[in-house]
Amino acid sequence: MTGALVAGATAVQLISPPGGLVLAGVAAIAAYRWIDRSESAVDRRRREEIARDLPLAADLLVACLAAGKAPGPALATVAAAVRGPLARELRTAVAQLDLGADPLAVWQQLGQDPILGPIGRSFARASRSGSSVTTALSRCANDLRRRRLSAAQAQARSVGVRAAGPLGLCFLPAFVLVGIVPTVVGLFAEFVR
Repeated sequence: MTGALVAGATAVQLISPPGGLVLAGVAAIAAYRWIDRSESAVDRRRREEIARDLPLAADLLVACLAAGKAPGPALATVAAAVRGPLARELRTAVAQLDLGADPLAVWQQLGQDPILGPIGRSFARASRSGSSVTTALSRCANDLRRRRLSAAQAQARSVGVRAAGPLGLCFLPAFVLVGIVPTVVGLFAEFVR
C-alpha cells in the first residue's frame, strides 16, 4: 500500500495536477497490483527448497511402495526422511490420512498444489484407475529432474545475457568517444571548410 502511495505521489510531483492526478491514480493502481502479485523472499525460498527435494521424495516413495508399504505409511516414512518445508507439507497430508480423510480427496488436494502437484496427481490417478502408483511416481520423479535440469540450464544461459548489459554500458561511452565523436568532428570540419 505504501509503495502505491509513493508511486502516486511521485506521478503528481512529476506532472502538473490535472494530468498528474490521472497518472497518479494509474501509477498507484499499477504499483499496488505489482506489489500484491510479487512473491516474498520467504515464499520463494520455500518453493525452491520443495522443488529441490521433490525428486528425491518421489524416489523414496517409489522405494517404499515397491517394498510393499501402503501409500499412507509410505508417505509418512518419506515425510520423516526429508527435511524442511517439504516434510511439513507431506506431514500435513499424512495427518489428514491418519484422521480418516478420503485418500482420493487428499491426493486431489495435494495435486492442486503448484509444487507438489505432480506427486498428488500421480497418487490420485493411480487411486482412480487402479494402476501402479510406482510406475507413475517413477515417471514423475524423472519429469521433475528434467524440469529442474532445464531450469538450471536456462538460468545458466541467462547469466551471460545479464552480464552483457552492464559490460555494454561500460564500453558504450568509450565507443562513442573513440569511434563516433572523431568521425562526427571530422565530418563537421569537412563540412565547415
